[in-house]
Amino acid sequence: MTALPVEGTGVVVTGAAGGIGKALAARLVAGGARVVVNDIDAERLAATAAEIGAHAIAGDGASEAGIAALVAAAEEHLGQIDSWFANAGVVRGLGLEASEAEWASSWEINTMAHVRAARLLVPGWIERGGGRFVVTASAAGLLTALGTATYSVTKHGAVAFAEWLSATYRHQGLVVQAICPQGVDTAMLANSGPMRGLLTADGARTPEEVAEVTWEALQDDRFLILPHPEAGPYYQARATDTDRWLGGMNKLQRMLDAEEAVR
Repeated sequence: MTALPVEGTGVVVTGAAGGIGKALAARLVAGGARVVVNDIDAERLAATAAEIGAHAIAGDGASEAGIAALVAAAEEHLGQIDSWFANAGVVRGLGLEASEAEWASSWEINTMAHVRAARLLVPGWIERGGGRFVVTASAAGLLTALGTATYSVTKHGAVAFAEWLSATYRHQGLVVQAICPQGVDTAMLANSGPMRGLLTADGARTPEEVAEVTWEALQDDRFLILPHPEAGPYYQARATDTDRWLGGMNKLQRMLDAEEAVR
């Protein structure tokens, strides 16, 4: 097995009881990392940790107090944290009818969890000469995601924060990466309703495929990790001719509206 920057190092993966988080953690363990997995579902997390050979630390991985507790417990177990995989994410609320509570929860978990972890980790990494911060952001953080404003906006925030971290600290040894898949075969996709067709237009990846693409990206430290390569040209098209992009997305929205009307 090729030696990569994570081999023998201490790694934390949040949202790791199942789905992409579990697959990432399993791949990192297989690659020689010492991995702490975190999730709010303690029972499921314990089973995952036992299965893949990781150390489980259950609890809230988003709030200020929860992140602080997780960092402290992980450092106690690992000695030091060398890489942080901020994978936890939620879809709560849809369009303009999304409640204040759904917006707040989405913001806390999908964006602010990354900010809070970075506050605690980055100063130490800079002092030691390096560290790795990997955000599972979704293609929703790059493109105009239909169906749920809360998820789209907060994942854009996650990408923006990751970009800021990279631009600010890369010369001091910080590697920042953003995983941006489209449809992945997880419970989130299964519960996506009429959006499933759009999310899987370029095929659904398995969590293990996402983890493998991420593993390969650790070799060259690329910022954007795209399990669906098609997201790259979409991202370019969005930036190159924004009005045309938005017109095309609105056409898709009208198609969704028409399908919903005949149900």
